[in-house]
Amino acid sequence: MKKTPLQQVTERFETKEKLVEAVEQLATDELWIDRFNETKGLMSVSNQKLLRLHDILTEVKKEFGSRDKLIAQILELENRVKDTGLKNRYAKYPTPRLLEAHRAASKRAKAAQAKAAKAKPSPTKKKVARSKKAQAKARASA
Repeated sequence: MKKTPLQQVTERFETKEKLVEAVEQLATDELWIDRFNETKGLMSVSNQKLLRLHDILTEVKKEFGSRDKLIAQILELENRVKDTGLKNRYAKYPTPRLLEAHRAASKRAKAAQAKAAKAKPSPTKKKVARSKKAQAKARASA
């Protein structure tokens, strides 16, 4: 049976306040674009969203270190490293969307790599297409 978000919060962080503190510690300028309402703060966000945000920020920090490195990795997977317009557009994306873009790009790259490996022709002799006159001439000389 799946646990409710409240049960997960109490199991992992004991209280919502500690979860909010953990998210705020991860939500540095390197990993986070500040888009929430300052007057309400993170305490008004649901437990489920806070848990998801904490997991995503933790994963990005562990795997990539920062948003900039994540964006660079996405551009590299898409073979568009020099595309500054796309880089600027990705810079405006929130971190969860960037992580999804990375997952999709890596999936596409693996599929393209598998397709390229499968498409390599085997080393066989190529059949030469001959015209009917050339075929008749070859039979006559043989």
